[in-house]
Amino acid sequence: MAEWYFSREDIENASPSRIHGLSLDGELKLRKEGARLIMEAGHSLQLSVETIATGVVLFHRFYMFCSFTFFPHRVVAAACLFLSGKIEETPKKCRDILRTLHSLIPEAEFVAGFGADPKETLLVHERILLQTIKFDLQIANPYSTLMKFAKALIGDRVKIQKVVQMAWTFVNDSLCTTLCLQWEPHLVAVAVLQVAASILKVDLQMPAVEPGKPWWSNFVPDVDSAIIQEVGRQVLSSYEPGHPVLATVPGTVSSGASPNVSFDHMAMPSRGKT
Repeated sequence: MAEWYFSREDIENASPSRIHGLSLDGELKLRKEGARLIMEAGHSLQLSVETIATGVVLFHRFYMFCSFTFFPHRVVAAACLFLSGKIEETPKKCRDILRTLHSLIPEAEFVAGFGADPKETLLVHERILLQTIKFDLQIANPYSTLMKFAKALIGDRVKIQKVVQMAWTFVNDSLCTTLCLQWEPHLVAVAVLQVAASILKVDLQMPAVEPGKPWWSNFVPDVDSAIIQEVGRQVLSSYEPGHPVLATVPGTVSSGASPNVSFDHMAMPSRGKT
C-alpha cells in the first residue's frame, strides 16, 4: 500500500504532468475537474459514496503515473467511474456511464475526448487504468472508518451527530484535493472529526481511553497528534478565503486549491443506518 502514498512535494513538483510542463495550478485544476465530474456523474447514476470515492482515488492515483498532457481527464474520469462500479460491486453499463457523462460535458469537448467510438475509447482507457494501477483493486476510503468512530463516540448524541455531519462534508470536499494521495483513510477520518469537533467546540470522547491519550488512541494507536493536526490543516487550507466553513475558525488563513463546492448530495447515512 505504501506505493500509493506520496509526499506533498512529489505530488506538486514531480508528477508526470509537472515533468511534461503543466503548471501546478493547471494540474490541480484538472484534478479538481475530474474529481467533480466523477462525483456528479456518480450522483446522477445513484452510485454509493464508496463507489464514487473509489473512482476519485483511482483518478488521482492514475495521474501520479501518467500525464494529463497525454490522457484526457474526462475520459480517464469515465474509466475510473466505470471500474469503481465493478470494484464496489455496484456496476453500471458502459452506455449508462457514457450517456450520463455526455449530459454533463459540452458536446464539442465530449467529441474531442471520446472520439467517434466512445465505448471503445472508454474500454481502452479502462485497460490502461488497470495496467497503471497494477491491477490493485484494494481501495479504502474514510467513510466507513468515519462511521465506525461515530458509533463509538460517547456523549451528547446530538452534538456528536453535528460533528460527524461536518466531518462527512469535509471528506466529500477533500476528494477534490490530493489528500487521498498523501494520507491513509483512517488518518483522514480522525483528522476531519478533530477539525469538526474543534469548530463546533465539542470535546470528543471514546470509552476506555487512557488518561492523557487522545480520543482516537484506541482505534489509531501510535499516531502523533502533529500528524492529525497537519492533515486537518490541509483539509482547511483547501477552502478559498471567504468560504463559510472558515468563518467559524478564528485566525484561519486559507491557501491552496479549493474544491469550491460542497457535495451535499453525497449525504451521510441517517442514524438508523450508521
